[in-house]
Amino acid sequence: MLFGLFILLACQLAGEIIARGMGLPIPGPVIGIVLLLALLAIQGWRQGAASAETGPVAKSADGLLANLGLVFIPAGVGISQNYQLVFDNGLALVAALVVSTVLTLIVTVAVFRFVSRLLPAKETQP
Repeated sequence: MLFGLFILLACQLAGEIIARGMGLPIPGPVIGIVLLLALLAIQGWRQGAASAETGPVAKSADGLLANLGLVFIPAGVGISQNYQLVFDNGLALVAALVVSTVLTLIVTVAVFRFVSRLLPAKETQP
């Protein structure tokens, strides 16, 4: 699991180096995740898709996802310590949440419809 975590952090570091070194307007972690995707695709192509699903990166990712809820604790503490800001900007926060949720749903439906048109329809068996 430690080697998988090293790979994840190395990809993020490489993305940061590329983003800052080239002055790109893309965040380093986004470039890092693209690098990780490329590495996993190459590994899957060379060793078979099953190796990428059971490799060290998959084990580390499963461990991180299992504890993802811990990431939200500092945000909750920060909100509880600055509750006056939440009350002062409550209407704007609610509006931003509603608008972003509606836009996310619309984009999700549009992408689903676009991808479903690209894929062939499966015939159902009675």
